[in-house]
Order: sequence, then C-alpha cells, then structure tokens
Amino acid sequence: MLTSKKILRRGENSIKRYIVAITGASGIIYAKKLLSFLADKEFEIFLLISDAGKLVIKEELGVKLAGTPQEIRDQTANHLLGKPDYKRLHYIAHNNLMAAISSGSTKTAGMLVVPCSMGSLARIALGTSNNLIERAADITLKEGRPLILAPRETPLNRIQLENMLKAAQAGAKIVPCMPAFYQHPKSIDELANFMAGRLLDALGLEHQLYGSWQGA
Repeated sequence: MLTSKKILRRGENSIKRYIVAITGASGIIYAKKLLSFLADKEFEIFLLISDAGKLVIKEELGVKLAGTPQEIRDQTANHLLGKPDYKRLHYIAHNNLMAAISSGSTKTAGMLVVPCSMGSLARIALGTSNNLIERAADITLKEGRPLILAPRETPLNRIQLENMLKAAQAGAKIVPCMPAFYQHPKSIDELANFMAGRLLDALGLEHQLYGSWQGA
C-alpha cells in the first residue's frame, strides 16, 4: 500500500481519485456497489471506515475488519470491491489526520459518505474535523469539490433535517438511500444498483446500473 507521502508526491494523474467513507448507518450494500463500480473503472480510491461503520459491515455482510491498515485494505479489497489484487485502493485509518487527503493540496474528484450516519452528517455540517472523515469532507467543501452524503434514517427529526439543510447550503449534495420502484426491480441487488447509480449521477459519472425513466 502506498504511504500518504508517496501518494502526495505522485500528484494528479490521468486516473480520477475519489474518497469513499463508510459510517455507522445501515446500507453497506450501497457502498459495496459503489466501490465495485469505481474499481471496475480503475479509479483510485481512498477508503475511510469509522468504527461504527466496521460494526455495520460485520452485521450486514458478516465480514469482520481487523488487523493492520494493510490487512484491512486487503480485506476490503476482497469483500467490498470483489478485487483482492486491486492496487488503486488505499485504506486509511479514520483517525489518521496526517494522511495526504487531510490537505486540499491532494487533488481528488470528490468524496462520498455512504451510508452516512446522522452523527457523521451533523459533524460534517458543523465542520468539526475531529477525524479524517470529517476533515476530508471539510476539505472537499472548501476546495469546491463534490461532496455526496447518503443518509439512511427514518423517521427524521427536526435536528436531522436542519443538519441536512446546513450541509446542503455549504455545498454538499444530500442523496438519501431511498431506492425507487419505477424500474420494476426484481431483487435487492437491483434496488442497490439503483441507489449506487443515483450516487454516481450526483458525481456526474456515466453508468448502466439502471435504466432512466422514459416517460409515460
């Protein structure tokens, strides 16, 4: 795995870079679909996972992420991307505030927090930057890059709604994990494809994960 300094020295290249953060909300399947797509396109991925996110991954996928950052990188490449040998995945501990992506000088094409817990959304909206997920989101906003937040919660209270509005006013796109049914999905997999596709739409990335509405 490349160290932060090595990543920083490489600078921009022809491969787009994206930050993907997984936090402690239900909906790991959406992150898995998204990561798989980015890997299929051979994009460079900086992956951050909160402690609560790891618990949800264990609960929903039956995968326990543990060990050194290199070992967790290998586990996520295998179980979340489906590509054990993918070299453009960089797993970074979410408390590593010295990582290259904690600086706006490291260029990325955007960041997604999927699924995004209400706690993570609140702290991003407030700009607390207490960990690398929050710091990277803050950097993404200040540099004018796309920040996509995918909350998964219901019902929503006023505090949560106000935090979403605050984040949106700061420049984030709020893409709730709310699959549609007009494409007549026949499986959970197709529902997950739709949601991952909507996240990619928010980034401006072309995909074929679901068909667009053709009108009545």
